Amino acid sequence: MQKFELNSFTGADELAGAVAGKWLDEVELSLKAGKSHCVALSGGRITLKFFAAVVAQARARAVSFTHVHFFWADERCVPPTDAENNFRAAQELLFAPLNIANANIHRIAGELPAQSAAAQAIAEISQIAPPNAEGQPVLDLIFLGMGEDGHVASLFPGASTDILNASAPFVVIDDSPKPPPTRISLSYQAIAVAGRVWVLASGAGKTGALHESLMPTGKTPLGRVIQSRSRTIIFTDIQPE
Repeated sequence: MQKFELNSFTGADELAGAVAGKWLDEVELSLKAGKSHCVALSGGRITLKFFAAVVAQARARAVSFTHVHFFWADERCVPPTDAENNFRAAQELLFAPLNIANANIHRIAGELPAQSAAAQAIAEISQIAPPNAEGQPVLDLIFLGMGEDGHVASLFPGASTDILNASAPFVVIDDSPKPPPTRISLSYQAIAVAGRVWVLASGAGKTGALHESLMPTGKTPLGRVIQSRSRTIIFTDIQPE
């Protein structure tokens, strides 16, 4: 059985709008069911369009986020005021416009030493996201982008076996090929056990990486994610070769 669902769009704006609407449906369903909704956000250019679409649609629909807890798929080890910080973009473009309560925002403290930041992130997610039978915190939904090399979160090609096999929900990446070099990322294991994983693959220069990732033997980080799960949903404006 195919392990992924591919949804194609003609451009980034159409993609962002569709994913925003689909996510808000999930948010409303969890509220009606009386359940919390634990989600991990990512950075990247498409995410900025996604945040704008969420704000516009959430206001139009009067969506409540009181039960939503926000985590991050990855964070750069820089202060929250730095332009490279993923939390900063979410704060400015999503949380502030929607008046999200600070208690529901669980940012990774990139200003701390990396090991301390990872330990703090692990403790916080373990307190809020319900565990599976193995004790791994289970997020309801993880948003991932995809880089030109097929990386997701801050999981890059050529990772060490320690990163590939890490059981902790967050890992320290100290050799990112893209600056800044030190980052905190969700682990492959945390992504594998999530309820849903939605990949927003957008932008030029990524056709080869997406094609490789969708192969049954794909060696990219995204390929590894797809193979580790029963279902991964991919939203893309990348046109096939």
